[in-house]
Amino acid sequence: MTDFEIVDPRFKSFVLPNAPLEKLGEGCRWLEGPVWFADHDCLLVSDLPNDRVLRWTEQSGLSLYRHPAGFSNGHARDRQGRLISCSHVHRCITRTEWNGEVTVLADRFDGKRLNSPNDVVVKSDGSIWFTDPPYGIQTDYEGGKQRAELPARVYRLDADSGRLDVVCNTMAGPNGLCFSPDESRLYVSETGLQFAMAPEQYIGAIDLGGDGGDYSPVRFFYKVAPGNSDGFRCDQDGNIWTGAADGVHCISPAGELLGRIHVPYPVSNVEFGGRCLSRLFICASHTLYAIYTNQRGARRL
Repeated sequence: MTDFEIVDPRFKSFVLPNAPLEKLGEGCRWLEGPVWFADHDCLLVSDLPNDRVLRWTEQSGLSLYRHPAGFSNGHARDRQGRLISCSHVHRCITRTEWNGEVTVLADRFDGKRLNSPNDVVVKSDGSIWFTDPPYGIQTDYEGGKQRAELPARVYRLDADSGRLDVVCNTMAGPNGLCFSPDESRLYVSETGLQFAMAPEQYIGAIDLGGDGGDYSPVRFFYKVAPGNSDGFRCDQDGNIWTGAADGVHCISPAGELLGRIHVPYPVSNVEFGGRCLSRLFICASHTLYAIYTNQRGARRL
């Protein structure tokens, strides 16, 4: 079976007919939060229900990076190349320092505990943006049942001052997020209330002001089907590559479906990495896959 499906002719130039979907590792429970470390030529990824972070390299495959890991979900790198992580069980955003120590950057807003930070991205000005739905404290599977004290929100953290600002408070379950290549737009997936019968699920877009301090209301951008969008990344041209129930979907900046990469299991998150940022790493349930593309990911640290 062909690993990709051309929906729009533009997608034909994005994929390589001689580059198949590759299985890199399995035996996990549910993979989340992949982040590429180009200077170490490795990928870090969370095996969330197993409370561990794994490290993948071409030479060694999957190995243990951290356990216990605070039931970490999403990860990013800051402008100094340090690991930024979302902890479900500790309900906070952390930074791993160069000496290995872990610093808590944010765990409260207005004196109340955060819910369970889910995904995180870092802007070029050093600010840290993250989603905070209650998913990680609603079950024991991804951290442990706890009481929510705050509404689900998207936050912006000034890493220097520690100031936390609300970017969006109108989404029931803000989940994955990423910036457009020029950082003028923040994409956020709405995965709804976890136990709702018919949750509203879509990718939303928030337009940002020039200084990052003005945010438009979130607006509908795209509805993934089948399933829903959990996490995603932009390529250098602003196309979104997002997980779905049947694999990875590629969506234009105008909200048009361009094509699909078929994957055997539902996909939570993806990450561009490799030598030219053109290898797409795919978290598919309990299995890590990758496929080489003819598109490069948007440049990040």
